[in-house]
Amino acid sequence: METVAPAVDLVLGASACCLACVFTNPLEVVKTRLQLQGELKARGTYPRHYRGFVASVVAVARADGLSGLQKGLAAGLLYQGLMNSVRFYCYSLACQAGLTQQPGGTVVAGAVAGALGAFVGSPAYLVKTQLQAQTVAAMAVGHQHHHQSVLGALETIWQQQGLAGLWRGVGGAVPRVMVGSAAQLATFASAKAWVQEKQWLPEDSWLVALAGGMISSIAVVAVMTPFDVASTRLYNQPADGAGRGQLYGGLTDCLVKIWRQEGPLALYKGLGPAYLRLGPHTILSMLFWDELRKLARRRQHQGT
Repeated sequence: METVAPAVDLVLGASACCLACVFTNPLEVVKTRLQLQGELKARGTYPRHYRGFVASVVAVARADGLSGLQKGLAAGLLYQGLMNSVRFYCYSLACQAGLTQQPGGTVVAGAVAGALGAFVGSPAYLVKTQLQAQTVAAMAVGHQHHHQSVLGALETIWQQQGLAGLWRGVGGAVPRVMVGSAAQLATFASAKAWVQEKQWLPEDSWLVALAGGMISSIAVVAVMTPFDVASTRLYNQPADGAGRGQLYGGLTDCLVKIWRQEGPLALYKGLGPAYLRLGPHTILSMLFWDELRKLARRRQHQGT
């Protein structure tokens, strides 16, 4: 993969993912509701307000209005901007240093870059999850936090739980983004190179990046969904005054409780919307990123 300056990748990566977020946020709302539905309850013992993707979209729109499908968008954009600026910057540094040319280098670089990005963006993801879970009492799933805005949510958490409370749930977010980022960046680079090698499409065509993103999205969803379910639960659970979760003690405790009380398939709750969200988001963000990088490289060449 040709490189551009890491600072340029910082801006391009964040911009591309924020643009993708605008289109995929409604899917994130549906996915969040499905992942919280029936929390720590055996199948068949709770009302299912959300059933599948299409019915869930309709349910959200009826309960919260069409604007409800964009709940948490501001927090989502903040998260994408923070997380991906760090992620793409660090990955670009690794590319520039030649680390991604080593065996397994793309996977390691993607995982480390993702972990750093997830840590920086964790407060925004915390608020995003809690805002997207909020709805009318008749359709509520999971704990309801009753935030009025992104800034209001951050202020409330700060006042009630202190600075550490803003990073509650980060123990689930870092592994989630590590595996997702490693799968995304590694498979996108290799898938794009494979498509170019087959010469099915013009080498500089945006369709090459699109095909690479489509292949990459399958790998991302397959490895990321269990961590995504656990991360949603950890972020949305009620907390005590010290910021400690009242339902789960951490990532491992969360995964074990879900497995034991809801069954192993519960780790893939919301898989359909997760793919419909992660798939297009991966495709769009990697496509936008790749096209913006091409534009940046052309301008660099023109400048020389």
